[in-house]
Amino acid sequence: MCSIIGYCGPVHDPQAFTEGFAQTVSRGPDDTRIVDTGHGVLGFHRLAIMDLSDDGMQPFELNGDYVVCNGELYGFAAERDLLVKKGYQFTSDSDCEILLPMYREYGTDMFARLDAEFACVIYDGATGEFIAARDPIGIRPLYYGYDKNGVIVFASEPKNLVGMCEHIMPFPPGCYYKGGEFHRYEDIAAVASVSGDGLEEACKKIREKLIAGVEKRLIADAKVGFLLSGGLDSSLVCAIAARQSKTPIRTFAIGMSKDAIDLKYARQVADFICADHTEVFMTPEDVISYLPDVIKLLGTFDITTIRASMGMYLVCKAIHEQTDIRVLLTGEISDEIFGYKYTDFAPSAEAFQTEAQKRVRELHMYDVLRADRCISVNSLEARVPFGDLDFVRYVMSLDPEMKRNHYNMGKYLLRHAFEGLEYLPDSILWRQKAAFSDAVGHSMVDILKEYAEGLYTDEEFEAKRARYTHAQPFTKESLLYREIFERYYPGQADMIVDFWMPNREWEGCNVNDPSARVLANYGASGV
Repeated sequence: MCSIIGYCGPVHDPQAFTEGFAQTVSRGPDDTRIVDTGHGVLGFHRLAIMDLSDDGMQPFELNGDYVVCNGELYGFAAERDLLVKKGYQFTSDSDCEILLPMYREYGTDMFARLDAEFACVIYDGATGEFIAARDPIGIRPLYYGYDKNGVIVFASEPKNLVGMCEHIMPFPPGCYYKGGEFHRYEDIAAVASVSGDGLEEACKKIREKLIAGVEKRLIADAKVGFLLSGGLDSSLVCAIAARQSKTPIRTFAIGMSKDAIDLKYARQVADFICADHTEVFMTPEDVISYLPDVIKLLGTFDITTIRASMGMYLVCKAIHEQTDIRVLLTGEISDEIFGYKYTDFAPSAEAFQTEAQKRVRELHMYDVLRADRCISVNSLEARVPFGDLDFVRYVMSLDPEMKRNHYNMGKYLLRHAFEGLEYLPDSILWRQKAAFSDAVGHSMVDILKEYAEGLYTDEEFEAKRARYTHAQPFTKESLLYREIFERYYPGQADMIVDFWMPNREWEGCNVNDPSARVLANYGASGV
């Protein structure tokens, strides 16, 4: 990960700018550079991943244009070859050096050409204006706000902007900003054309596209590792990577010291793919003591995101402290496109598809946010194969009736795509889904709920939750998270649209806890 900032006009409070940008130095601890364009300021904290030399340092400059980018541009070598033929010269092996030549050749049409996880700010030296953009899923973070003089400021995280901007909002994924307006270049959740592929053809393409998505994310000049929960998604990513690697891949799993569900399954996967596997344990004391830190680094009050971040943050902290790994591949985004426990209750294919589209459009506020913050705060970079743009576009285009659970097994298409090919043991490939926040140990969620219950009487809970109109807390646990959030991000709650909950309009989903553990179909998932 890296951290970027773009102050698109005169900096009225240099101290606030300096202090704000310093809040995310952990995203890029290797080097820092700030450039005054004459019309505003661009800043970059570097985590060196591609071209580890000084040549790869940003901002990049080309004939008075500048760019800062937090991203990985897959397939950049082919694009660079095209640009070389047009007369451009390159001084580094950094993927992001192609951005300014692309801007000169294609203007803002360049963003739709990128196969990337990215957030960037470009300064156009010829016009004196700033252009910003973000990838279609929002895997790389970008936020914006306006200073007291009305100057727009872009930054990687809201904590960069707290001292400079009164109101902070996430930059919309799949959009670019130019001329004072936001313009959409892709809505990845919308289906341009519905695929007519049947089950077997769909599964063949799912397999091929996921393998390609993993392979391109293995390319790095820094060392790569893998988060392995023992569930289907992360296990598939690790299994695909293991087949591509000449040496054992390094995998990491975390669980509560007394009742971790997934550690045994992660170990089974690691043994099967001959991985160099590490287990990390967390205690009840860790859960409570790190809670404020986790909410601060996340910038959210959402229950699901916070619960699931406890384990992810602590395993990434251990990786940062104990290894020289810089890049982590993860299993996020599969649930949103293939379905989760609660989508078994979808009343129709149309309802399933509408829900999937909603979730994909909001991912940047929930699971994607969690992965980014937990990994980047520990000076690591997240790569998300299930977020591969070609993969997501294809899965979203499939007949939603085919993705519904007619098979007594969630994510049937994804499982069937790898059936009989010995990527994973059948006991893992066909294992029921367990929520990550439960999988690290049921006791973790219970500890958080019990802790919150002890902080408020029923009367205090009702009085304190009434203070909030947007995303009003509805349990004592959610009130605790909201109060900690407001400590660090006062008045900024509408950065998050709502709580990540099952669709309460569906029969069987009107529950008061986001965990799939409370759903009637959870079954054997938690064992």
